[in-house]
Amino acid sequence: MTLEFFSATDTGRARHNNEDSVALDETNALMVLADGMGGYNAGEIASSMATSFIISELGRWLTEAANDASDTDVRRAMDICVDNANRAIFNAANSDPKCAGMGTTLVLGVFREGRLLIGHVGDSRGYRLRGGRLTQITHDHSLLQEQIDAGLITLEQAAFSSNKNLVTRAVGVEDTVLLETHLHDVLPGDTYLLCSDGLSDMLDDESIQQVFLGTESLPEAVAALVGAANDAGGKDNISVVLARVSGPAGSARSWWPFRR
Repeated sequence: MTLEFFSATDTGRARHNNEDSVALDETNALMVLADGMGGYNAGEIASSMATSFIISELGRWLTEAANDASDTDVRRAMDICVDNANRAIFNAANSDPKCAGMGTTLVLGVFREGRLLIGHVGDSRGYRLRGGRLTQITHDHSLLQEQIDAGLITLEQAAFSSNKNLVTRAVGVEDTVLLETHLHDVLPGDTYLLCSDGLSDMLDDESIQQVFLGTESLPEAVAALVGAANDAGGKDNISVVLARVSGPAGSARSWWPFRR
């Protein structure tokens, strides 16, 4: 099996700057996406700090240790790297008035042999497309999601709620943060999507699924997703990271070479 990656970020139609950041380390099968928040250009700073720090620190750890590391070891490394990124952003926000209050959502994935470790903070999401069916594999840390979970509003009502974008957890806002991490089996033919809420707020899951089913290559899918979100209003920055697993079922699991 091989992994193919592709990513893009777009300002959208309503914003003048892009506070999203994406990064890939294809050699270590690592993908990261962050959606920043804060005044001035602080959101851009927070998201860029998060993706740069994690790609650098976690990427280096994976290069040195991944061959002998257990899934528990990788999960612990993810926790430590996100905690260190959180402290760096928090300290920067408290030392520069222009960065006061900045923070960022985060979603990252590490592919292992036949598995994916995915972690997230906030409402940036992870999805899996398998057998033509799209499934969300992260659970938003947001006030809206808490209301849905508590049965206070329905999914239909949530689509029109004024509480969108109110996250209950973010990187850099407090001196500690909890990364929620889950392990998923990976099968040939799977496609994995990381996205900011600039995509998921504009397109419901059914619409995202239909875009996938109408495209073949990852660059086509990314362009179509960004285009559809803009056509729906483009009210926020739009960022997408895709990873596709290829290879015949039952084949020997070799994760190299990666190609883009």
